[in-house]
Amino acid sequence: MNHFELFGLSAAFNLDAAELQQRYRKLQQTMHPDRFASGSERDKLMAVQRTAQLNDAYQTLRSPLSRAEYLLELRGIDLAHEQTTLQDPEFLMAQMEWRERIAEVDDVDSLDGAYKDLQEQMRDLQDELERQLNSDANDDAANTVRKLKFMHKLHHELEQLEERVRY
Repeated sequence: MNHFELFGLSAAFNLDAAELQQRYRKLQQTMHPDRFASGSERDKLMAVQRTAQLNDAYQTLRSPLSRAEYLLELRGIDLAHEQTTLQDPEFLMAQMEWRERIAEVDDVDSLDGAYKDLQEQMRDLQDELERQLNSDANDDAANTVRKLKFMHKLHHELEQLEERVRY
């Protein structure tokens, strides 16, 4: 059973986060190991395993990036262990520009501007990813996931810079 089936959802990139959370809580209540405290050791072990699977599925589906990776995995494209380098010269140039920009962040204004621009680019890439996944353009979607992973790394770096710049 895949993660979407576990929650009774269709395998799609766009999903209702509130509905996912509601289904998660309901399943969590029915599967919780405490409900099997008086059961056999096998029942207890099964409950722990099901709860772990439920938690993993929820964490995967609640994040758009990991949800996209999981959808691609279901379609036969596993990005988890690959070392594919993007062959997009425009994006490689943008990566260099972002690295330079982050190296130059030294005050709150430049930090806020970088956050704003990064969020906008991530939103655009996520919209593009949704279109690609909906049209089964899996190779293009895989490249967009790679780009979004880079953008998420940049976001993390900005968060680390924020501690230095703001405080």
